[in-house]
Amino acid sequence: MRKAAALFAVFAAAGLAACGTGNAATLADDGRLKVVASTSILADVVGNVAGDAADVSTLMPSGVDPHTYEPRLHATRDIAYADAVFTNGLLLEPQSLTRTIDATARPGAAVVKVAEDAQRYGFNPIPLVEDASLDTVWLGLKVVTRGDLPPTTVADFRLTAADGPGEASAFVLGTFGTPEVLLNTRDGLDTSDSTTLPVDAHTHVSWAFSAPGVYHLTFASALRDAVAATDVREEVEQTVTVVVGVDAAQAAPGKQVIDHGHVDIATVLEPGASRIVLRGDAPPDADPGDAVVVVPNTTLQPIPPERSFRFLGNPGDETYLLPQAVLGRHVHGELDPHIWHDVASMKAVVNVVRDTLSAADPAHSEVFDANAKAYQAQLDEVDAALRAAVESVPEANRNLVTTHHGYSYLGRAYGMKIAGFVTPNPSVQASPRDLMALTRTLENLDVPAVFLEPELQGRSNELTETAAHLGIRVCTIRGDSLDPPGAGPATTYVDMMRANAAQISECLKERTTQ
Repeated sequence: MRKAAALFAVFAAAGLAACGTGNAATLADDGRLKVVASTSILADVVGNVAGDAADVSTLMPSGVDPHTYEPRLHATRDIAYADAVFTNGLLLEPQSLTRTIDATARPGAAVVKVAEDAQRYGFNPIPLVEDASLDTVWLGLKVVTRGDLPPTTVADFRLTAADGPGEASAFVLGTFGTPEVLLNTRDGLDTSDSTTLPVDAHTHVSWAFSAPGVYHLTFASALRDAVAATDVREEVEQTVTVVVGVDAAQAAPGKQVIDHGHVDIATVLEPGASRIVLRGDAPPDADPGDAVVVVPNTTLQPIPPERSFRFLGNPGDETYLLPQAVLGRHVHGELDPHIWHDVASMKAVVNVVRDTLSAADPAHSEVFDANAKAYQAQLDEVDAALRAAVESVPEANRNLVTTHHGYSYLGRAYGMKIAGFVTPNPSVQASPRDLMALTRTLENLDVPAVFLEPELQGRSNELTETAAHLGIRVCTIRGDSLDPPGAGPATTYVDMMRANAAQISECLKERTTQ
């Protein structure tokens, strides 16, 4: 039924475009462009650039979730008559709307995906990670040699000491998912807590930690000739600090934080000297004495029921699992479309809108240019207000917890940590593991407040229930839409970002018991 309705809308709009030529000519005679934007946020931005020189309408009314919007007949009609159609792009809009635009936009009309075109003005999109628990550092083991060594040389890695609030383990997964334990503090440390690598080789490793806190793991490494059974180079030792589930800035102040990318605990063997370093994909090496490896709360997992995983603890118990690395970045092949949470990104969008409108109506290009500059000056003020709001929050409290993972641009632009969310996206039902990770995030980071979109307030959901159980405040954050007229203060993009800034500043300054 829905498919049939969508097809009817397309054919009806085509008919309007074919038989309504007189109406279209009348609209053109007033000297103003007909412009359509997909979302209420984008329509407001386009309207500020267009000013009085264009008639701008939105396909999605304020308060509508763009992920679930279905185009109606009036939207199809507006597309058919438009001189320019602006969409966010990066797969924000549902495919039904994208197909309707492709089928309905008249020949010669500009159809622009602003988030994609904005990249030529310096916008840098953020990749979407398919599994949020994989968006962590991948910590392996590696041997790096310089100088001549016998071809049968190998390096032994041993865990010689460990302290922390819980147990630590390291293992690799075989072809059929069976774990091979390399290191495990649960049964004490002995010579079995070791692994051997050929020189100039490395291995991907999964790491598990049973409790939140700071762990100090001391590794020793030595070279030997595997055939002659003789030592090639004397043993070196180094302690690596791992911060699990708590704020690294508080737990290890002043230390370099390693929380993403592929990093190896590497034995570097040079003529006359050997050392253990943290080596990433790009130089320089990190000194383990000056750096910490971070394991976030998003890695929390229940221990599997299979007997082969009993070395981690009892089935169903919680463990923080830093996953074994995979080759390449584990992504959908998509980019995060929620670019408006970074005001500087929207300044790039303004340039795209200015250029598109100027090409469609060269007679008003100076007007569009002047409007764009004036609006970008407003955006500079909003950008500064957001920075000031975040800076007013103690660094330890700059943790954003929301319903879904849609605020990465806000985090990157303004120094907020996206500490947790109920699900990666709003169309996915929260799993028991998601709720487990959410609860421990709020507890371990002592989060002052969580943030909920206006359209979800007043309804019980996983975030409000978890916050109520822990006595944590629930505050408002605008996500994908402006407030409908009369329903709130954020009826423009500028007002929306100012409202978010005010809530961040007010709600995260200190914890207040609810």
